[in-house]
Amino acid sequence: MARTTVIANWKMHGTQAEALALARGVRRLVGNRFPAVEVVLAPPFTSLETVRRALRGSRLHLSAQNLHWQPQGAFTGEVGADMLGDAGCSHVIVGHSERRRLFGETDRDVGRKLAAALEASLKPVLCIGETLQERRAGRMRRILSAQLSGALKGVSKSVNEILTVAYEPVWAIGTGKNATPAQAAEAHGWIRRGLARRLGEAPAREIPILYGGSVTPHNAPELAAVAEVDGVLVGGASLDPRSFAAIVSAFAANDTPRTEDA
Repeated sequence: MARTTVIANWKMHGTQAEALALARGVRRLVGNRFPAVEVVLAPPFTSLETVRRALRGSRLHLSAQNLHWQPQGAFTGEVGADMLGDAGCSHVIVGHSERRRLFGETDRDVGRKLAAALEASLKPVLCIGETLQERRAGRMRRILSAQLSGALKGVSKSVNEILTVAYEPVWAIGTGKNATPAQAAEAHGWIRRGLARRLGEAPAREIPILYGGSVTPHNAPELAAVAEVDGVLVGGASLDPRSFAAIVSAFAANDTPRTEDA
């Protein structure tokens, strides 16, 4: 079984003081209350150290939002994987749709970043997903397969122990729209089959596949009931400790049988 994982992506929000207050709020409301859920916070680079200190002694994990594929060098404005580990990160988000769409990251770039994260023993959160135009054109499966192949080229089968995949329907990010349970089940099932083709059936079953796209406390229980949804990558709702805690609680409390389309 894949581990249940909930990740807060704070994106480019918050001063250090605001990040500290937010981290403390999440720790107070989530803390060690949900041992069955892996909870990860991804603040901006400038607040990594601040949040690391706030999480010390808790079960909460620290993630970066991005990295460069080279460990060091003349890459002004970039951050290497070893630097992130030194800052206390256990995880790093790779290939977020905003990085692909706004900053031109290619599947090859994402693959190199994922390899760099693995080399530094960071746990990569690989983001893949289709645009609205691609979905309307019936290309969702083709796009997901291409992005998955590009990222996992040459990756060892043992990656199942540390890899997380996040399905981001680009048309649902920050729009207030979200995929229906049936749409999420279809996409996650296809991703699981793609992982199985590349890594084997048993390893693929152990890799969490998260949903990311306008996740809120209102739709989290519905998403938690979908068999192939192992957790969520949360954007805007993670900037409110109570909202984020409610989402974590929804996945921790999901003791009803999961179905493919419920």
